[in-house]
Amino acid sequence: MDLKIKQFVIIITILVIYSCEQQPKTLSRIQGEQLSINETILPLDSIEVFISPYRKRVNEVLDSTLSYAPYVISKTDGTYNSTAGNLMADILLQEANPIFNSRTKKNIDFVVLNHGGIRSIISEGNISARTAYEVMPFDNTVVVVELNGKSVRDLVAFLINSGRAHPIAGLQIVLAKDGSLQSVNINGAPFDENSTYNVATSNYLVEGGDNMGFFKDGLNITETNYLIRNAMIDYFEKVDTIAPIVDDRFMKLN
Repeated sequence: MDLKIKQFVIIITILVIYSCEQQPKTLSRIQGEQLSINETILPLDSIEVFISPYRKRVNEVLDSTLSYAPYVISKTDGTYNSTAGNLMADILLQEANPIFNSRTKKNIDFVVLNHGGIRSIISEGNISARTAYEVMPFDNTVVVVELNGKSVRDLVAFLINSGRAHPIAGLQIVLAKDGSLQSVNINGAPFDENSTYNVATSNYLVEGGDNMGFFKDGLNITETNYLIRNAMIDYFEKVDTIAPIVDDRFMKLN
């Protein structure tokens, strides 16, 4: 009798083990803990020794002088356009057009960026690669969108109604004294609603950022994979003194 009981217990044990093994494994609980990074966490000498030369080299590259600003460049120093906005848009037009042209045999007609994308002033004094990272900390790329006449009209209406000095280049908007639209010029020629235009902007705006919905109606989209920040650095390396001004690219008649 004892032998049968032992055999029964062994069989039941094997069945239980086998049954447990066949059960699907599921996540029953997720537990996390917030760790504060502060002065109580001491650096490890071994890690510090390892990364120190890399940190030094990175800082040398970021802080090497590329150009010079004779005054503060800001996105808030103009009502309809600003020194920082004009600089950013002009840089894209100059630096991205050769890339777009090499791929499509076409040229960028004008540039539109967003006021909020400029995250810092450019202080008076030396300009470095770190300056570009401060102004444009995001990994946004230059995208060129082909827009028809109606979409360009929607774009112009957005710029007028936004109440912000969004960066533009290659595009001129003139308002009458009463605030109504007086004229629109692209590359120095009157806007033609029957034409299409290649507009350089950022991938963030093409994806619907800042409520610029007119880009969703683009006829063709060309992703250059060229970081806006890198375009800035390339420009700074070429130009000794950076001195943009508030001009008549977007203005209201007196």
